[in-house]
Amino acid sequence: MSTLAGYIRSLFTRLIPAVVTALGVVIITAGLLSYADPATAGVLPTPSPSSDSLGPAPSVSIDLPTDSPNGSPGASISPTPSGGVAVATRVVIPALRIDLPIVAGPVGYPYCNVAMYQTAAPFGQPGEGRATYLFAHARDGMFGPIYNLVITQKTPNKLLTDIVYVYTSDNKLYQYEITAVYPHQTNMDRAASATSEELWLQTSEGYKIPPKTQVLAKPLSVGSADPKDAHPTPHAVACG
Repeated sequence: MSTLAGYIRSLFTRLIPAVVTALGVVIITAGLLSYADPATAGVLPTPSPSSDSLGPAPSVSIDLPTDSPNGSPGASISPTPSGGVAVATRVVIPALRIDLPIVAGPVGYPYCNVAMYQTAAPFGQPGEGRATYLFAHARDGMFGPIYNLVITQKTPNKLLTDIVYVYTSDNKLYQYEITAVYPHQTNMDRAASATSEELWLQTSEGYKIPPKTQVLAKPLSVGSADPKDAHPTPHAVACG
């Protein structure tokens, strides 16, 4: 009898972990499918910097946000401009462990510890039907993981299909999917020519020098966000 009881205990010891593991795989798979269309789950080719699938560039080239000192950093780090326009307040890329408050880009050298949105006229905010352009230093805790994949490891395709979340000041959450990576860029013409909703991310390829890496993400969905999640406290600091 003791031999039979031991056999039953041994059987359950092997069977229960297997069942739990199988259920875990099912749950994780279901979670992944809720974030991305299975049809786009494959690795896509990275467009060459010379391609222009977004249409003709504007006749006047738009300069990149500077990484060179150009006067003192902007005095205001408020994410919301006058007029009450809803603006981007936080960017999260789970696959890269990026989670940054967003503020308006300064007049001079970009801040550290935050991402910034481009305020030039061709660009807009999420939901406005044009390009939203975010940029941050290629440093740890900022957009450093983008630099590491694209420039250091030379594996830009690893960014493709990653999900980007952007929160806005009116408590909305926009979800985007990365569809293209453009290394070695010297202007923002592609982004400026957008005629529909797009998200662009920019980071440096070297210290205080062009060119830049740009990442394009296309919209997937928009929904409501918890105000606590949509309004992080930015701790922007002047850095050089």
